[in-house]
Amino acid sequence: MSSTDVRTDESSADNSPPGITGGPLARFGARMAGNFKWVVTAWLVVIIGLGAFAPSVFGSLAGAGWQSNGSESVQVRELAQEHFGGNSSAAIQVVVHSDTEQVTDPAVAAVISEVTDILAADSRISEVIPPQPGMSISPDGHTGILIGGANGTTDEMVKAVDDLKGELTAASTDSIEVYPTGASALWSDFNKANHDAMIKAEIISWPVTLAIMVLAFGSLVAAGLPLLLTLAGLVASAGGLVLLNEITPISVWAMNFAMMFALALGIDYALFLVVRFRDALRKTIDAGRIDPQRAVAETMDTAGKAVLLSGLTVLISLSAVLLVPAPAVRTMAVGIMLAVVFVLAATLTLLPAVLGKLGPKVNAGSLPYAKRQVHRSPKFATWGQLLHKHPWPFAIGSLLILVALSIPALGLKVAMPSISVVPEDAPVRQGYELVQAQMGEGAPGMLQIIAPTAEAEQTAQIAASVDGVSMVTPPMPAMDGSDYVMLQAIPNVDPSDPALETTLDALRAELPEGAIVGGAPAENLDLQTALNEYLPIVVSVILVLGFLLLLIALQAPLIALLGTVVSLLSTGAAFGVAKLIFQDGHGASLLGFTPQGFLNGWGPVFFFAMIFAIAMDYTVFLLSSVKEHYENTGDPHGSQVDGMAHSGRVIFAAAAVMIAVFFSFALAEPLPPKEMGIILGVAVLLDAILIRLVLLPVLLRLTGHAAWWSPTWLRAVLPKIGFSHS
Repeated sequence: MSSTDVRTDESSADNSPPGITGGPLARFGARMAGNFKWVVTAWLVVIIGLGAFAPSVFGSLAGAGWQSNGSESVQVRELAQEHFGGNSSAAIQVVVHSDTEQVTDPAVAAVISEVTDILAADSRISEVIPPQPGMSISPDGHTGILIGGANGTTDEMVKAVDDLKGELTAASTDSIEVYPTGASALWSDFNKANHDAMIKAEIISWPVTLAIMVLAFGSLVAAGLPLLLTLAGLVASAGGLVLLNEITPISVWAMNFAMMFALALGIDYALFLVVRFRDALRKTIDAGRIDPQRAVAETMDTAGKAVLLSGLTVLISLSAVLLVPAPAVRTMAVGIMLAVVFVLAATLTLLPAVLGKLGPKVNAGSLPYAKRQVHRSPKFATWGQLLHKHPWPFAIGSLLILVALSIPALGLKVAMPSISVVPEDAPVRQGYELVQAQMGEGAPGMLQIIAPTAEAEQTAQIAASVDGVSMVTPPMPAMDGSDYVMLQAIPNVDPSDPALETTLDALRAELPEGAIVGGAPAENLDLQTALNEYLPIVVSVILVLGFLLLLIALQAPLIALLGTVVSLLSTGAAFGVAKLIFQDGHGASLLGFTPQGFLNGWGPVFFFAMIFAIAMDYTVFLLSSVKEHYENTGDPHGSQVDGMAHSGRVIFAAAAVMIAVFFSFALAEPLPPKEMGIILGVAVLLDAILIRLVLLPVLLRLTGHAAWWSPTWLRAVLPKIGFSHS
C-alpha cells in the first residue's frame, strides 16, 4: 500500500473536515484554517504574555560564560574568589593614569580614593585592592591598577561593569584618566558593541528583506505575512529567553544569533508555504469553487511537511552544539533553537489559519507581473532541462569552484577574540593599551598561579625560569588564612599572541604538582582547546543525525547520503573564504576591519552547525518537491525537472532573503558579527546557487531511479512518509 493510500484511508476514519484528504498535517492545517479566531487568540495570549518580558531581554541575559567548565583555569578562578578576596579573572581592574603626576601625588591619590569608594559601595565587589608597588604600579609611577575583587559570578561581574563604568570613567579629570579594564570589562564593552551592531544590521535588513519579498511574491499582503509571523516568533522567543534565564544563565549572544537566524529561517518557511498555498488555491478556483481550507490542507500535506522536517533538521544540527562544555556556546544554541521552535510553531499553526481566512485576498496589492505568475516556473523548468541534457560540465564546474574555495580552509587558524574586537574608543581597550604601554606587552594578560603554601618558593623559582615569563610577583598568602598562595606571572607577549599557549603549557608541565595556572588568557586558551576537541564530535553527530533525518524523510539511502555529503561542500567553501578574508585580510580595508590573523575560536563549531542546518534546509525543500513528483509519476527525469520548476524560484528567493539578512551584518563595526554575517552569507550564496540549483539536480540526473531506491527491509522499518497529496 502506498503512503498516499495510507493517508487517504486514515482521513476517512477520523473526524476531519468534510472533503479534506491527505495525511495528519493536511487535517491539522485544515483545522487551523477552520478555527481562525481560536488560533489567533491563542497566539495573542502567547505574544502578549511572553512579549511583556521581551523588552528586557538584552538587559536580563548573561554577559559572560566564555569558559570551559571543569578546566584548570576555572578552578583557579574559583579558588581566587574564595580565598583571595575575589582577585580572580572576573575581578574589575581600574586603570588610573596621569602623564604629569605620579600615583602617590595628592591629585591622583584623590581619584584613587574616589574609585575605591565607588567599588566598595557595590555589593558585588568583595575586596578593593589598591595599586601595589612592584605589582600593579608602573615602573615610572604614573599608572596604577586597582582591583575590585569579584563577589559574584562572572555574569554578575559583567553586569557590575555595565552599572559602574560610567561612574568610574566620570572620575577622570583634565590630567588624570580612569578606565575599567580586565575580562569582565572586556565582555561588557564587547557585548554592548555587538548589541548595537546587531540592532543596526536588523534595521537595515528588514526593509531590504521586505523589498525582496515583494519582488518574490508580487503581492504586498503575501510579502508581509512572513515578516509578521517571524516577528511574532521572535517576540515570543525573546520573552521565553528572559524566563529561561531565571532558571539558568542564558548568554546575551543567544538573542543576537536568534534574531538573525530566526528572521532568515522564518521567512524561508513562510515563503515556501505561501507560494504553495497560492498554487493550491488557484487549483480550487480552476475547479469551479474557491476553497481556502482545501488549499491549506494541500499546502500543509506537501510544503508543510517539508517545513516541519527542515525545522527538525535545524534543531538537530544545533542540538549537537550542546555537547560543548561552554555555557556561552551552549546557550547560544539554546537561544536559536527556542527561536526556531516559536517560528516553526507560528508557521505551522498561525500561518495556515491566516491563509485560510485571507483566501484570495492573499494576492491583494499584487504587482502587474504577479497576476501572470504560476507555481511552476518555466525558467527553472528550462534550467532543469539544461542540467539534464548536459550534467557533466555543470557537475565538474561547480565541484571545481567549491573545492578551490575549500582548500584555504585547511590552513585556517582559530583563537579566542583579541582586544581588537572592541571599538578603539571603548574604555576597556583604552585601559588595556595604556597598561601595555606602561607595564609591558603581557601586563594586561597576567597568568594567575595558585599553589599550596609549602610549595610557594619552589613555584616562584620555577615560574620565573620558564621561557616567555617576564616577571613573577611575590607569593601572596590567602586572605582567609587558608593554605594557599597566589602568584602573578606576567608574559612577555600580548595575551592574543599564539606564543602564550607555549608559555602556559610549559608552566603547567614544570610547576610543582600542587600548583595550578589560570587567569583570563588561560581561560581563553582552555576554552579554545575544548572547542577544538569537541569540533570533530559535533561534526560527526550533526552528519549522522542529518543523514538519518533525510533517510526517514526521503525513504531512500542514496539520495539521503548524497544530500548530506554535498552539504559539506558549501560549509568547506565558506570556511575557505573566511580564511582568505578574516585570517589573511583580503578585502579587509573594503569591509572596514583589521585582521586578527585568525578566526574567532567558537566559529568552526557554531558556524558549522548553522551552515549545515541551512544547507539541509534547502536540501529538504528541493528533494521533497522532486520526491513529490516522483511519487506521482515514477519518472526520475520528469520529477527532477518538475521539482526544479516548482521549488527553484522559492529556493532562489529564500536564498536572496537569507543573503540580504546575513550580509547586512557585514556592515557591523565589531568583528564577530561581521564574521558571522559574511561566513553565513557566503555559505548560503554558494549552497543555493552551486549545490541546490546545480550539483544536487545533476546528481539526481546521474543516479536516476537509484536515487529513490530503497531495500524492502528498510521500507518496512521506516515510517511511511510521502510528499504527494491526494
